[in-house]
Amino acid sequence: MQWKLFADLAEAAGERTVTVDVDAGATVDDALDALLTTKPALRDRALNEDGELQEHVNLLKNGENVDADATVETGDELALFPPVSGGS
Repeated sequence: MQWKLFADLAEAAGERTVTVDVDAGATVDDALDALLTTKPALRDRALNEDGELQEHVNLLKNGENVDADATVETGDELALFPPVSGGS
């Protein structure tokens, strides 16, 4: 399972892509746990004090917004990124 990380999340992880192993039938939440175990520096940036994904962090599976209980399959690509702003 491959995660793509963007902006300050990639900086915290020290890389833009991270591969994690999850069991068959795993959920996005399981894959997120595996990511945070592999890259613990992401925990404070990605999760709130209740251990839930920060409201401002976007979570995508294969380019589409998903809930944490969505299942993942081999070959899926998951992504985390903070809100993007800019321009005038």
